[in-house]
Amino acid sequence: MILGDTSIANDLGKKGTSTDITIYDRKTNDQIISYCFSNTYPDKLQSLLQSISMSDYAILNISHLDSFLGEQILALDIFNIRKGFILYSYNIDGEKIKNIIKKTSLASFQILDDIEQLKTRLSKLQTVEEQQEKNIDGKDNDQQQPSPTISNNSVYIPIDHVFDVKGVGTVILGCIKQGEIKTYDELEINPLNKSIVIKSIQMHDDPVNYSKKSSRVGLAIKGVSAKDVSRGDIITTPGLSKIINGSFQIKFNKNPYFKEDIVETQNYMISIGLQIRTVKIKNIGNSELDIKIEKPVAYIKNDRCIVFSPDSKTMRIMGYGLMN
Repeated sequence: MILGDTSIANDLGKKGTSTDITIYDRKTNDQIISYCFSNTYPDKLQSLLQSISMSDYAILNISHLDSFLGEQILALDIFNIRKGFILYSYNIDGEKIKNIIKKTSLASFQILDDIEQLKTRLSKLQTVEEQQEKNIDGKDNDQQQPSPTISNNSVYIPIDHVFDVKGVGTVILGCIKQGEIKTYDELEINPLNKSIVIKSIQMHDDPVNYSKKSSRVGLAIKGVSAKDVSRGDIITTPGLSKIINGSFQIKFNKNPYFKEDIVETQNYMISIGLQIRTVKIKNIGNSELDIKIEKPVAYIKNDRCIVFSPDSKTMRIMGYGLMN
């Protein structure tokens, strides 16, 4: 995804789907890269969190230092995004940037000189197979926070857009976070708790019969109506995800910069994957929160639950916990 000054998107790809989140794509002979960014940030935090959740890499293009830059860095750190690039304008002190990110996941980002250097680095990104082999061989020594618990053979696709296409039916867009899919696979969509069949797969407007982890896909599916599907719903291998409706608890890692007290009568919001919910929160001690939701959410073990106060005049991100 692209954060900070997003005007560089036009130099990196071709504009595609655009709602509160805009997608850009770049296709070469051996590579397809999709970029996304929030259209509603900084006014609204929701689509920024969703954009980060969609992404494997981040590009932070810094044009000035302010509280919103700090909020974006904090959000990337909470999601444990360790792969990315930083650009900054001539009036920014590069040493100050290094100092700001040195104790965050962004410390491993590559700081680049200009957009042309960024394009070169993007063209040399490792393939999915190379990265998987690196992880399997134990050569990736990053001390990362727990990631969603999924076996390599299981499918996990968060939905970011959905349409009803005449003559086709329900079409969803999303990134394959885990596993591989092929036409006629039988999967399930949650929290709808319904079985679906993949009728067709497209990548960058080209029909394919097969796709795998880290690919962005468009899927024509059978089994649900587009009007019943929402952003954040997840397509998975049957039985992989869990559904919560009512209340749940998390071990809360509070953002030290959030100074307000939690008020039980106040409405807050949570982000789990791409799902956004309004909630009530009760602090039950030992750094645990009891969170009450009115609409069900679906999740995979160790998904992040980010708690935020959208109307706060200062720091909006309150902290996060991992789903059990």
